[in-house]
Amino acid sequence: MSQDAITTATLGVPRIGRKRELKFALESCWSGKSDETALLDTAQKLRAENWKEQQAHGIARIPSNDFSLYDHVLDTAVMVGAIPARYGWDGGPVSLDTYFAMARGRQGDDAARGCCGVTGASALEMTKWFDTNYHYMVPELTADQTFALTSKKPVEHFLEAKALGIHTRPVLLGPVTFLKLAKPVGGDFDTLALLPTLLPVYEELLKALAKAGADWVQVDEPCLVLDLDAGEQQALVSAYAQLGEAVPGLKIMLATYFGALGDNLDCALNLAVDGLHVDLIRAPEQLDAVAATARKGQVLSLGILDGRNIWRADLAAIRDRIAPVIEARGANLIELAPSCSMLHVPIDLDLETQLDADLKSWLAFASQKMGELSVLGRAFGGRAPEVADALSDASRAIAARAASSKVNDPAVQARAAAVDASQMQRKNAYTVRAATQHARLRLPAFPTTTIGSFPQTSEVRKARAANARGDLSDADYKSFIERETEGAIRWQEGAGLDVLVHGEFERNDMVQYFGEKLSGFAFTKHAWVQSYGSRYVRPPIIFGDVSRPEAMTVAWWKYAQSLTEKPVKGMLTGPVTILNWSFVRNDMTRADVCCQIALAIRDEVIDLEEAGAAIIQIDEAALREGLPLRKSDWKSYLDWAIRSFRLTASGVGDETQIHTHMCYSEFNDIIDAVAAMDADVISIETSRSRMELLDAFKSFKYPNEIGPGVYDIHSPRVPGVDEMADLLVHARKRLSDDQLWVNPDCGLKTRKWDEVKPAIANMVAAARSLRQRA
Repeated sequence: MSQDAITTATLGVPRIGRKRELKFALESCWSGKSDETALLDTAQKLRAENWKEQQAHGIARIPSNDFSLYDHVLDTAVMVGAIPARYGWDGGPVSLDTYFAMARGRQGDDAARGCCGVTGASALEMTKWFDTNYHYMVPELTADQTFALTSKKPVEHFLEAKALGIHTRPVLLGPVTFLKLAKPVGGDFDTLALLPTLLPVYEELLKALAKAGADWVQVDEPCLVLDLDAGEQQALVSAYAQLGEAVPGLKIMLATYFGALGDNLDCALNLAVDGLHVDLIRAPEQLDAVAATARKGQVLSLGILDGRNIWRADLAAIRDRIAPVIEARGANLIELAPSCSMLHVPIDLDLETQLDADLKSWLAFASQKMGELSVLGRAFGGRAPEVADALSDASRAIAARAASSKVNDPAVQARAAAVDASQMQRKNAYTVRAATQHARLRLPAFPTTTIGSFPQTSEVRKARAANARGDLSDADYKSFIERETEGAIRWQEGAGLDVLVHGEFERNDMVQYFGEKLSGFAFTKHAWVQSYGSRYVRPPIIFGDVSRPEAMTVAWWKYAQSLTEKPVKGMLTGPVTILNWSFVRNDMTRADVCCQIALAIRDEVIDLEEAGAAIIQIDEAALREGLPLRKSDWKSYLDWAIRSFRLTASGVGDETQIHTHMCYSEFNDIIDAVAAMDADVISIETSRSRMELLDAFKSFKYPNEIGPGVYDIHSPRVPGVDEMADLLVHARKRLSDDQLWVNPDCGLKTRKWDEVKPAIANMVAAARSLRQRA
């Protein structure tokens, strides 16, 4: 086998820019500081940089159309003309005004919000992309939906790369996955019934790509790792029978990821496609079955590098694992790739100049993963010295990490091993606790509160940055945060909120803040990944055993509570959310890591109670999104996730009210697990779905209290009093009055004060109107 015999590919790369150029260009456009031309110029430069970097690494299959200004599912909806009537689109090209209105909503009386916003319209719903921390905009489809090719963005980006001398493989979201992700509106119907209407649009697009010179197209159908019924499998067969014949000579690489094909394996291998990509990180066990049953002549793309985590790969072990498959099928029928798009990992480890040297030697970001691909692509050829050196270097790093005292803490391991069931039980049942808590708190009916954070203004961010640089002393920074906190407390009192929060001005992020105070965590300076739109995060790296050296939030809670007679919630992030929103070590089970985090947060809960906190909120925003994609795997995950939450929350007395907050939580299928958390109060996001997420409570008698969000914080819209009161009326149809709290959907960190203040005033007014009707 000659050197460079194995084709390498990437399925997608980060689109945000090494210095977050896309974020700043978007927000500048939205604020009116720059125009659409400037935004589009920035986007074009970022695409060119991505293509050229992959070319420099020797990647053979370079993707195009993996770039998006906001979200690739939204791009697909716009491309096929699935634009709800409320956005005022009348056919033809879709403007950026319309595109961003679908993503962010429009304020009705706002005639000029930069490059979008002329008439009022709520945004599309937003939820998590499979079980990742990336959000997508949920397409809305009607039973009589028509489709049309309204954008040729995939063709335009292919030609853009071609003009740079780079031949790319365009990426499309597959039609079946698109329809499965979409929401039916105007009636309950199966969105897959629209497939015959949608496929001609895909055919037209494929023909345009072939005419532009494309020879391969990557079509993503991650739905193939879900539980599919016979009708859904048949929809895939029908779709690719039609698309496979649409353009003779244009080859389709069908990409699956995030799990095993499992009982969809036969379906996937029988689709009329020329190549199949499989995820061998989430499902390494499927390699042999896929290799043994793939059609003769079909290209197999092996996802052998982790596209969702940042650990360096054991290249020699990977080479040895896939060598028999390459030998059996032939190098010309194999591609080597990450498990999925690298959208989910940071861009370049070389930007991190302050990381611990040992830790840095154990990591690989997107750019480094391209380098790993290059090594693996050449590892089956003439064994060039640099390839052998790279393999040996990776093996040494893996061994050093396993033996490091920075990773292993025997005391933490012993404490976790000693956990028993008694530590996961409150002293009494909720009915007993509720009476004690109500007597202590004396709250009105339909109590109002917020989820925790208030706007992180430019002044707050500048002060934090100045303190970090040493330009603002610790004492002056503390005084600044005290002023911000006092201002927030006074405003909340004036607004009439019943349960207050301190605002979290001292916190950079709900996970990072805690991780920085826990052992076993590390943080980066430039390792940003996209959460949604222009919202980027820097996930912590859990590299070692976790413990809490000292109290993390008690002092700030005590200060805030000293300013008011009203209860101030202690605000913590729960162990499952910290886990799910971090890059987690891959050398032990997630359940064991979560147990260690739970014990650390439990210590903080107990300290807050001892300091006098009557209400402690332990956010588990990410609990549901951690669900495995296959229902057969749910029980195992939920068992250890609920145990971890209860371990965190159960060390307090009956009189202490435990709250939790959960994001994007469709409860119908996990309502038993939610109840098993035994939180006294849960708050959930429901406003975008107009309380549809409460349907689970029609048949399940939820025993505790609940705050269904009445205000969508992901949009700049300020909802009116009547709008929120109407949502509460819907909630009362599903829940009893003594269960209901009134709150926004989520924290208010990303909003502006001139949006928050009127919205919260309207929310309080809506709650008061409800009290008058009760």
